[in-house]
Amino acid sequence: MRQPNYEPLSPLSFLERSAFAYPEKEAVVYNDFRLTYGELKNRVQKFATALKQHGIQKGDKVAFLCPNIPPLLEAHYAVPLAGGVLLTVNIRLSPQEIAYILQHSESKILFIDTEFANAINPILKDIGDIKIVNICDVQPKAFDGPDYEEFISVEPEKLFFGVEDELQHITLNYTSGTTGKPKGVLYSHRSAYLNALGEILEFQCNSRTRYLWTLPMFHCNGWCFTWGITAAGGTHVCLRKVVPEEIYAQIAKQEVSHLCAAPIILIGMANYPKKDQINIKIHLNIMTAGAPPSPTVIKQMEAIGCTVTQTYGLTEVYGPHSICEWDPEWDSLSVDEQAEIKSRQGVPYITSVFMDVWDASTMQPVPHDGETVGEIVMRGNNVMAGYFKQPEDTEQAFRGGWFHSGDLAVTHPNGYVEIKDRMKDIIISGGENISTVEVENALYQHPDILEVAVVSKPHEKWGEVPKAFVTLKEGANPSKDAIIEFCRERIARFKVPKDIEFGDLPKTSTGKIQKFRLRAKEWGDSGKKVN
Repeated sequence: MRQPNYEPLSPLSFLERSAFAYPEKEAVVYNDFRLTYGELKNRVQKFATALKQHGIQKGDKVAFLCPNIPPLLEAHYAVPLAGGVLLTVNIRLSPQEIAYILQHSESKILFIDTEFANAINPILKDIGDIKIVNICDVQPKAFDGPDYEEFISVEPEKLFFGVEDELQHITLNYTSGTTGKPKGVLYSHRSAYLNALGEILEFQCNSRTRYLWTLPMFHCNGWCFTWGITAAGGTHVCLRKVVPEEIYAQIAKQEVSHLCAAPIILIGMANYPKKDQINIKIHLNIMTAGAPPSPTVIKQMEAIGCTVTQTYGLTEVYGPHSICEWDPEWDSLSVDEQAEIKSRQGVPYITSVFMDVWDASTMQPVPHDGETVGEIVMRGNNVMAGYFKQPEDTEQAFRGGWFHSGDLAVTHPNGYVEIKDRMKDIIISGGENISTVEVENALYQHPDILEVAVVSKPHEKWGEVPKAFVTLKEGANPSKDAIIEFCRERIARFKVPKDIEFGDLPKTSTGKIQKFRLRAKEWGDSGKKVN
């Protein structure tokens, strides 16, 4: 018998509620494809019924290798509705990395957009008897087995849009691989529900929101906006190809009000040659996270009529955990001063509650002086259930009753946190700590620099010194010496890069720069700061 004063929390209830409240409202837009909330619920029920008919039981993993198109959005409801656990795979991973994830996760079914068939063909013999379903969006059927629309063409069962146990796992997300092999991070129905509500509260979403899917749904389940936009009764605008031209086209055509993106996407948007020709009909709200954005990028985006909000988190906390909550008293500050504040990671979400910066040796909070560096630790409703099949790693991450982020930061007198570096990225040169983020922010002010990453390189006298890897804007050709001199005018001399290397930067599929690969170029087999 159900209790009248308690209902287990699950994002599944968001779809049931919006389909009841807004049955004829536009829920999903993808090119010429449209779904109302009533139609979305019906497709989800059919999809879940089909999964059950194909043997999916409670806890079984169902994998998707798919861009931001409707089937992946539908999977965020259908897979847990059938009792399964959704695994969203990075579409840019190598075949070997995908094989590892499918094997480690013990996935039963793989839904694959056939554009990415070449990522699966080399590993077919390695992934066992996993069932494959073809999603034929832009390419024809590539594997034995049904296509997606055929798969879900069943008579739907009347299913319960909820769970008996809110701590039941809803998704499995693998970390982005910036330091090596990814870990499988387990999310629960309860935490996904609460974090989704936190997202729409902080991002001020409602039933008039038109949300553009520039953030990968495979990354932390789109920071839980896959569920949050539905909770608000907003419209999901799906986007297959996340490039500036398409982003701006959809912003204008679909009257987009909100989008999320890593700084690397904002860099591309800010430097798009035709951005001033775009007709932005309504104010555009942008949430950014994934790496500390430079104040320069924030200024560039806000100059074209956007509001940029900085958030901070990790896969282990369902995406964003904190936000740079804006204080109206800062409205009178200069544009540069405002951008500097907006680049901070801020305070915990309404639904996160707990975040602090601790001294790693004493396990006590650092002074709120904006200078003393410690590790960001978190606790609350949106911390992962744990790492899948890795109990020792889970125990280490949760030591002392807090989740340890591995990010180094300071706390300002007003309590706002600001990241200085990852523990593995900090450079100790002649006994002095150098924040690579600080050096990168200085470099981003250079008008010819598009992207930059700073890592350590060996030095006979100082042990290690900063080196900058730089991607230049098209047509730019500054000298190394000119860039180094540019830095000397902005930061202490010991922090200035001792070398500059031009070229493209290695990235994960979510746009994070893989610094471990750059460090490996400098340190080789010595093992220094490579992993």
